[in-house]
Amino acid sequence: MNLMSANGLALQLTALLEGLSKRGADAEGGVTRLLYDRAWLEAQHYLAERMKEAGLDIRYDRVGNLYGRLQGSDSDAPVVLTGSHVDTVRSGGYYDGAYGIAAGIAAISHLRETYGTPLRTLEVVSLCEEEGSRFPITYWGSGHIAGKHDINLAPDILDEEGISLHAAMSLAGFGRSEQPDPRRADLAAYVEVHIEQGILLEKLGQRVGLVDTIVGQRRYSVHLSGVTNHAGTTPMLMRLDALAGAAEMLGLLETEAMVEGEPLVATVGKLETAPNTPNVIPGTVKFTVDIRHDQEKSLTDFSERMLTRFGQIAARRGLEIEITSWLSAPPTPMDPSLMNRLQTICNNLSLPSRRMVSGAGHDAQLFAQLCPSAMLFVPSRGGISHSPEEYTPDDELIDGAAVLAELLRQLAYDLPEKE
Repeated sequence: MNLMSANGLALQLTALLEGLSKRGADAEGGVTRLLYDRAWLEAQHYLAERMKEAGLDIRYDRVGNLYGRLQGSDSDAPVVLTGSHVDTVRSGGYYDGAYGIAAGIAAISHLRETYGTPLRTLEVVSLCEEEGSRFPITYWGSGHIAGKHDINLAPDILDEEGISLHAAMSLAGFGRSEQPDPRRADLAAYVEVHIEQGILLEKLGQRVGLVDTIVGQRRYSVHLSGVTNHAGTTPMLMRLDALAGAAEMLGLLETEAMVEGEPLVATVGKLETAPNTPNVIPGTVKFTVDIRHDQEKSLTDFSERMLTRFGQIAARRGLEIEITSWLSAPPTPMDPSLMNRLQTICNNLSLPSRRMVSGAGHDAQLFAQLCPSAMLFVPSRGGISHSPEEYTPDDELIDGAAVLAELLRQLAYDLPEKE
């Protein structure tokens, strides 16, 4: 099975990933590309040049999503789209998001050289943002394509340095009314290939994961206010300790998640305390809550129950509590017909595969609201992701790109009566 390497496109895929890894390389050995920062802009410009070299026409939309287009002979037919996100977490790895873009460019380049002009237009997209690493919002790229985000809210969304999303977007050259509207209503299908970010495929010796469902997510910011006071002179029973309240909430969240059992997971990933001084009772605490499940009712019930309990703890301790919801993504099934095609392709290529649920959120969730969407995974070494240690061997990266290329060929080159 060397569908890609036969044309030297394995080299193209790995070269693209290597080139992207230099845009945002950090001192920790990872990659940091945050929405609209310098490294992000350099990465988008780099990808635009590589798309041009692959014979694709490029364009940006108003929020900075980058497209490479291979025009089809039927200009009225809806577009077949692939891609992923270019942004990273802070000090992330080389593959998360980047692999899906590189595989898309390589696959479409291979199809163009091998089969010429497609019947349906093929596009690869480098989505401007998915992670939520800089601003308290996620899926800024695909969310605009799906009409779920409002660009007019950008002035009110601030990063940790107080820079508004609108200001960052303008500085990067986007957000202007004359630029193309990001919303799409012309898509026949969306296909995303991604590293698993988990250990299941590696442990089971499978080469490809076929994602039946992407879990739903709830994300909250919790702000607790007590009274800052002297650590030595304030009796224990007279304290309004915001950190002690937060600690009780965090312990409760873990305990209840363990009782609920798989597949639910709940995480507090960020905690800030003030004044953060050894001999002062913390008067203010902020923390995040991330809850995930593949069933909507279970996700909603657990989330609501935890928020109610948080409120009860705050009231009992005399603390003020403010809870802000900033992500509510439902569990999203992928298109059964596309997933069956992917299963057949893996079988024909003798690639061991398995159906699975994605515990991480992906842009395919947003595209599934617009068009039939599919997602496939390749293994992650040790299950590690969002880390400089993130790694997938080249041969496994090529497997995923080969499966992607074959599905794109079927969707864009086969005549309708063959579908």
